[in-house]
Amino acid sequence: MSVIRTDEWLFREYEDPVGMCEKLTEHFADASAAEIYDYFVRHGMYRPLKKRSKQLDDKVWKVVQQDEDFLRKEWESPDIPIYIFPSDEQNKWLRKQLGGKSGLAFRDKLFLFISPANAEEEIKALFTHEYNHVCRLNRFDKKEEMYTLLDTIVLEGIAENAVRERFGEELTARWASSYSEKKIGKMWSDYILPNQELLPKDQEFQAILFGQRKYPRMLGYCIGYHVVKRYMERHGISSKELLSVEASVIAGDY
Repeated sequence: MSVIRTDEWLFREYEDPVGMCEKLTEHFADASAAEIYDYFVRHGMYRPLKKRSKQLDDKVWKVVQQDEDFLRKEWESPDIPIYIFPSDEQNKWLRKQLGGKSGLAFRDKLFLFISPANAEEEIKALFTHEYNHVCRLNRFDKKEEMYTLLDTIVLEGIAENAVRERFGEELTARWASSYSEKKIGKMWSDYILPNQELLPKDQEFQAILFGQRKYPRMLGYCIGYHVVKRYMERHGISSKELLSVEASVIAGDY
């Protein structure tokens, strides 16, 4: 199935994103199109503007398809549907922390939210990160809602280290280099270790992962990146080889 030509949807239905999400209800049991759209907006999908800004270039779909063809063989992963939509250009946090782009990865589907301002290499870096999630999720017989905080930060860490492997540290996310090693060690002890078994349903899970309220920004993501990077350096192992390694093994080495 691979990359779905959502550019055709956007051409006809840009001002009706809820209507477009009707096409996605088969992927989300018991969720309405409005609920799906609300969920997507919270993760970076666009809100229709009265004066539409520059559209995504048609080559975006080609770039992602070519990268999917490559990584599917490289990582021996399943062929899943990939949906591309514009990102929310009015979201200051998205622009500042994530470079105006984001994604949502599941075991059986993937969604990318991209800005017209994103360069081709940035799009590839985003796809690498999100598709890596798909690959790891398919290596384990574990429901996504049962992924603990530790599972999740390692998941994020492997994905961003895959970006580092392919494109170098200059294309890794800003949060990857937000803190010193000393600060990361303290945050690991203070915030992650005592809460590592939290599940997504728990109130503090998202707050710790994203660094909301009292927590340092992008806390879980940043620590996951450094935990995984140290494991890779100590053991001379690639991100592909890490896809099947338990989070507890990787984190236990930190």
